Amino acid sequence: MSNKNKYRQLCEKEITIPIFSQAWWLDSVAGDGWDVVLVEKGDEIHASMPYVTKKKYGLTILSQPALTQHLGPWLRPSVAKYARRLAQEKDLLQALYSQLPMHVHYSQNWHHQCTNWLPLHWMGYAQTTRYTYIINELNDLDMVNKNFDTNIRTDIRKAQNKAGVKVVTDLPIDTFLKLNRKVFSRQGMTLPYSEELVKRIDKNATSRNAGKCFIAVDEQGRHHAGVYIIWDNNSAYYLLGGGDPDLRNSGATSLCMWEAIQFAATVTKSFDFEGSMIEPIERFFRAFGAQQVPYFSVSRTQSRFLKAALTLRTILKS
Repeated sequence: MSNKNKYRQLCEKEITIPIFSQAWWLDSVAGDGWDVVLVEKGDEIHASMPYVTKKKYGLTILSQPALTQHLGPWLRPSVAKYARRLAQEKDLLQALYSQLPMHVHYSQNWHHQCTNWLPLHWMGYAQTTRYTYIINELNDLDMVNKNFDTNIRTDIRKAQNKAGVKVVTDLPIDTFLKLNRKVFSRQGMTLPYSEELVKRIDKNATSRNAGKCFIAVDEQGRHHAGVYIIWDNNSAYYLLGGGDPDLRNSGATSLCMWEAIQFAATVTKSFDFEGSMIEPIERFFRAFGAQQVPYFSVSRTQSRFLKAALTLRTILKS
């Protein structure tokens, strides 16, 4: 049996594998362009790591697909003592990464629960710390609401009472995509992913009861804003948003997010905003009272030419 088939079976029964590493998600966003390395002991898989292979100028790059917030390794939970557990993690991580195919560059964001990248440092990898924002407990929505900044609660009331906005969840994905497209059009940008990709994600997620869009509509039938979330047993994730720039002051985006959080409380345990490193977006997510949580972006460049090019690009952006 191939690694991918073994991994598909693992994903069907192992709920600790995050949604972005699930086989159905990878099929949705990467088609046949993904593969996986495994560490097996006997008949049991103890570690796995999916990856996507891309070719650029004839060079092989291992990365993660569009709209995939994190990928990286999954390690079977261990009940060993702390020191022994770290030793196990070292062995498993180095066994995974030693199996990767030949490549000139590797880059993946790890799930925030995977915190021991030290074994990769010893293998020549580097890491950059990034941040997301998470509401860790959804079982007390009154407390969640109390933790909102005042401006978020004000926006929600304004959307409901002044703008007469209601949030619906039964509109087609094309309606959400129109709002999503407007976010980029306002900035003179094109979508950084295809609409066909979003539709494929929506089709596969909704068929598994793992995805939903929330759209704010006023009494005139105008669509103010939209939020798209996905979820598994452990967390909901804010995936995409959108809004009409002519109606951006209605407070509808905050209302959509609050409706999404309330829904998430009925299907999972936490809500991950997948916090942006862009300051205005970070400020908006932080205002929902979520906790700042670090995660690692792990990379390695083996081509001297590519390493120089990436360094130059970083300098030019600074």
